[in-house]
Amino acid sequence: MTDTIATPATQARAKRNVAVLVAAQAVVGAQLPIMFIIGGLSGQMLAPNPCWATLPISMIVLGSMLAATPLSAIMQAYGRRAGFWLACVCGAIGAMLAAYGLYAGSFIIFLLGSLLSGVYMSANGFYRFAAADMASPEFRPKAISFVMAGGLLSAIFGPQLVSATSDAMAVPFLATYLGVICLNIAGMVLLSFLDIPTPPKPEEGADRGRPVRELLTSPVIAVAIICGTVAYALMNLVMTSTPLAVVGCGFDTGDAANIVSAHVLAMYAPSFITGHVITRFGSRAVVAVGLVILALSGAVAISGVELEQFYIALILLGIGWNFGFIGATTMLTAAHSVEERGRVQGLNDMIVFGGVFLASLSSGTLMNCSGGTTQTGWQFVNMAMIPFLVLAGGALIWLAMRPKDAAAR
Repeated sequence: MTDTIATPATQARAKRNVAVLVAAQAVVGAQLPIMFIIGGLSGQMLAPNPCWATLPISMIVLGSMLAATPLSAIMQAYGRRAGFWLACVCGAIGAMLAAYGLYAGSFIIFLLGSLLSGVYMSANGFYRFAAADMASPEFRPKAISFVMAGGLLSAIFGPQLVSATSDAMAVPFLATYLGVICLNIAGMVLLSFLDIPTPPKPEEGADRGRPVRELLTSPVIAVAIICGTVAYALMNLVMTSTPLAVVGCGFDTGDAANIVSAHVLAMYAPSFITGHVITRFGSRAVVAVGLVILALSGAVAISGVELEQFYIALILLGIGWNFGFIGATTMLTAAHSVEERGRVQGLNDMIVFGGVFLASLSSGTLMNCSGGTTQTGWQFVNMAMIPFLVLAGGALIWLAMRPKDAAAR
């Protein structure tokens, strides 16, 4: 990304935008932990086959993947605010359809609502890029981290909203989805204060940056995408199955909500220091630490199914995701120009959410249909992390061994 000139005015504007994005992350972002808590449980109520229990979450991720490139193009042409508003509208309509699907007992309608809700999840991923748009090179990793830290409040608010509303109406979780509609409306109000200029349209014959094929073969971009995809997909793989595993091992929905809440807190709490750590040690080192922590999470989960093991495994999972994903995002934002921003970011998130979609789709099958017991299914879910951690770790080592000028190209 081309460096922003660090004048007092531009940096004050960048900080105001970060404050808006932090607030939006806290309020509108609360729907993400909500849907990951109740999506699989709702699917288990409605699905004709238990192997399809996590399909609603897979549809959310599929919606995110399909929306990534169009949303990026809309933001490139009309600005960040227009793209974020559109996503909130889609999130509200998706929650309406999901609520009606629960009321009518229709798994198909519920899946359609989940698919449309994915548009918001895709836009939520662009918050980190929006934070970097006007930030100076020194402030950029911190801006990304601060926005991610806004998820701390969503990690508290979302699960608490589930606990308060899950049984508030005759149909379980119906009131929760009505609450999600309100969150998206509040998000439109908050995001109206966002002040990021629309990128100028390139003049005829102007440099439009590298073609997609060249971008994908750039070593730094390729490794950043691989590591970001692995960190996010593995986090989703395990988190999607967690409520099913917790309830299946004899604990109640409240325990599942508390564990997911602890996990989401762990996802965002390190963000207060992640940017500083990246500035001090570099994004590649932080990604490497994140991958190691993800591996430790899987080891703890495989070791047993006591309540404290669920807590420890999910907390480590959140910390590993934070380091891996923020580190990969920082690598990516430093490896492209403003002219390439729309293509790179849309392509990145399409690939990331494609991996997350496959992970969430696999999660329910591994959990419910790969063994005779809940414990066996939970072990299969966590063992599935191993080859992908090896892939991401190998990619980082390959990048580190390349000459600096070759890696930059």
